Amino acid sequence: MLSIGEFSKICEVSTKTLRYYAEIGLLTPEEINPENGYRYYSIGQLKTMLLINRLKSYHFSLEEIKAVLESDVDQSEEVLRSALNRKRREVQEKLKSLEYTLGQMSQDILNLEQGVPIMSYLDQIEVQLVETRPLNILSLRRMMSRDDYALGYGAYFGRLYEMIATEKLTMLGTPMTIYHSPEYDPAGNDTEFAIPIAKAVKGTRDLPGGLCAKSVLKGSYSELTSVYAKLREWIEHEGYVLVNSPYEIYVTDPNQISAGEELITEVYFPVKKK
Repeated sequence: MLSIGEFSKICEVSTKTLRYYAEIGLLTPEEINPENGYRYYSIGQLKTMLLINRLKSYHFSLEEIKAVLESDVDQSEEVLRSALNRKRREVQEKLKSLEYTLGQMSQDILNLEQGVPIMSYLDQIEVQLVETRPLNILSLRRMMSRDDYALGYGAYFGRLYEMIATEKLTMLGTPMTIYHSPEYDPAGNDTEFAIPIAKAVKGTRDLPGGLCAKSVLKGSYSELTSVYAKLREWIEHEGYVLVNSPYEIYVTDPNQISAGEELITEVYFPVKKK
């Protein structure tokens, strides 16, 4: 048996952290002396602690690690493999995002060295006035936080695709998202996921057509806030007002392209003259 201090030293984990792990049921001491409260860990628990450290280095949360450790013995390897695959996808997405950010920073530095203002890219965003046609959309509407967006887009559009396949419906366009909240709330925003279809069935509604200020983003979704800012500036400058919820149409499928620069997103702001 190892004292908590010895266990701490070998695994390079503070005794405070070990006590917290015991408190949340992640790793409890093999033995606690009832007289003095001293904690002791078995040699076998070294392997568990090393696994915890390894999974933490892979950016697993303590809750995720606990779920892996508590899985049935017969299924533990499969649970771990599935969890690692999921986390690898998350890390790959973060790497893509960091690579994009690094490229953006490099371009900003180059522009500044050449005397080009850092925000001049806003002047390159084009806005046009278009007349859209009414659409019949199959949709799901939810309150979504920022984290929900990252994890939920695929899930909710996946459910819509399943409904379309089950009901043998005909799609008339690519997926779209409609943002109904009047302001941004980190706790949750009123978001509608939709796909245009030919037939009106249960779960569908009409999306009215009409006059819209439209812009097209070719690149990462992280640039959408710039497009929204440009559209609002254009609407104000040209004497229009927003009359309905803005929406995005995803022309390209992010799962079918090799680089974020290939993404094409259309942004629509329904408007009318003041």
